[in-house]
Amino acid sequence: MKKLSETQIRELRSTFDSAESAYSRYATRNASAIRMHDSKQQPDPLRSNFAIDTDRIINCRFYNHGSDKTQVFSFYHNDEITRRASHVQLVSRIARKIGRALGLNLDLIEAISIGHDIGHTPFGHAGERILSDLYFAAAQKYFNHNVHSVRALNYILHNNLTVQTLDGILCHCGEEVHEKYEPSALPSPDMFDAMLERCYTDRDYIRTLRPSTLEGCVVRLSDMIAYIGKDRQDAETLGIFADFSDTVIGKENRDIIDNVTCDVIANSMGKPYLSLDPDVYEALSLCKTENYTKLYSLPEIRAPYDNTVAPMMKKLFDRFVCDIEREDHASPIYKQYLDVKLYRENYFLRRNAHMSAQPADIAVDFIAGMTDDYFLDVFEYLFPDDPLNAQIHFVGYFD
Repeated sequence: MKKLSETQIRELRSTFDSAESAYSRYATRNASAIRMHDSKQQPDPLRSNFAIDTDRIINCRFYNHGSDKTQVFSFYHNDEITRRASHVQLVSRIARKIGRALGLNLDLIEAISIGHDIGHTPFGHAGERILSDLYFAAAQKYFNHNVHSVRALNYILHNNLTVQTLDGILCHCGEEVHEKYEPSALPSPDMFDAMLERCYTDRDYIRTLRPSTLEGCVVRLSDMIAYIGKDRQDAETLGIFADFSDTVIGKENRDIIDNVTCDVIANSMGKPYLSLDPDVYEALSLCKTENYTKLYSLPEIRAPYDNTVAPMMKKLFDRFVCDIEREDHASPIYKQYLDVKLYRENYFLRRNAHMSAQPADIAVDFIAGMTDDYFLDVFEYLFPDDPLNAQIHFVGYFD
């Protein structure tokens, strides 16, 4: 095995220490990284603990699925619209730009950005809503993609990421825009597990969460910056036009990114929090509201999810729960999931108090990990004569 010499390792450490000395005093230091579980792994001379997190995320099985999980517009054959894999890269780029200007830890920013949507369902937030309803009816638990991202990375795959990265992923989404983003206290691993468990049973608790690092706050805001304008751009690409207000941050994707990014940097330099000018805060809030009212709620956008995806997902969920209860190893949930060595070991050999693996939990895990195409294919495989199959219509490239 190739190894660096002790002299080379000392030189690298000196280089990294020099770079970190330029951090803001409010940045997260690499030495402060805390892994969720005890690890005997020796320090890596080429990577910080947060860079190791990024490598573990980007090389995990679920990361690949993001290339076929659409953001908003699922039933279109069009390579130009955003998928989860490209969205997380956009978030990372925006967050790294802000983080570099503010002197923050870019390795931590990248890890949170790359991992924040790893647990997202097929068919975007509509799929998330449908799966949550099924989960609650069966097990009195709520499904949220950010919570599932942590479950997937830390328990299903047992990647043992740092608390800082997992906390940033868990706390990355918010229902509202804020003028000020201020970090909370960093939880211990046990406290973090308790936070995670509460998200399953307390519907409103998730809205109270705040990232414990300034880097996490940057990703949280960058996520919103990344999708508001890009969703509009995707809609226009598909010929869906809406009359959006022209605000101080503009109404086009490029203008929204540039103006909000510039504003948050100007207002946050040398401070232990992020903030926006009041007029930028109001404009961003309006843009987000208009996306919901003028895009996401359009009948032609919602109808396929409500009328077709929802009943399909219920049939799959019920079927998988039944297959698990009777241990049907011919079922796809066994052949392509539970009987795969990686998942079998992490479910049944590495389980702990925080790794619930009841039939409803496993069915949710399997469905949440599906891509849009696999979801449709497995439904047709299990229910070939179901009339729901005929209700799926894609707008083609030449339609």
